[in-house]
Amino acid sequence: MASRSVVGKPSLTGKPSLTEKLGVHIDPELLSLALTHRSFAYEDGGSPHNERLEFLGDSILGQAVTVHLFTTHPELEEGALAKRRASVVSTVALAEVARGIGLGEHIRLGRGEDQTGGRDKDSILADTMEAVIGAAFLSAGPEASTALVLRLVAPLMADPERYGAAMDPKTSLQELAARLSLAPPTYTVSSEGPDHHRVFTASVTVGDVSRTGTGSSKKQAEMAGALAVWNALSERG
Repeated sequence: MASRSVVGKPSLTGKPSLTEKLGVHIDPELLSLALTHRSFAYEDGGSPHNERLEFLGDSILGQAVTVHLFTTHPELEEGALAKRRASVVSTVALAEVARGIGLGEHIRLGRGEDQTGGRDKDSILADTMEAVIGAAFLSAGPEASTALVLRLVAPLMADPERYGAAMDPKTSLQELAARLSLAPPTYTVSSEGPDHHRVFTASVTVGDVSRTGTGSSKKQAEMAGALAVWNALSERG
């Protein structure tokens, strides 16, 4: 569990707290709830967890992105708008946003989930990001939560190439590998956990770059890994 000083106030090292990174006041109890994963709640004797806030945040996120795309892109048809929205609100994209603000280190996880890399799993990061958005809505209202969403996803919406990568990471990675005269991507997928809560991990490699992605399905894990490799190769220029 993250300390109150890390989440709410600047640390002694001068690093910004989570609330400073978010740029919006969130009630401390709501923020703590938003950061509480089901696995932590189960080990804590069935205490509340963040899935109701996640449900709310998903709606706030979708509305904010939809209205923004509709008003700023009058030239786009419905199909193009839908694809852009899907790319921005996808699990892969939200996990990328969450990593950008260091959200994983603040999530309250059960011991087992923590030990198996839960802090960097796309599904957990994306779900927690939505819960935080829900907590922001309840704490600061619709305008502040909408502004938060647009700040968080601004890098994705400002980069047309990333739209394509987020929507179809595997195709985008294959095309990028071809442009760089590299061999096609290779994928190795493993899974763990019970059938009703199986987690897939995909290891994706292009040239000397390898990354992993996780998800609740093989496809989702491969997409997450492909986007991570696409980002790494793109940063090389």
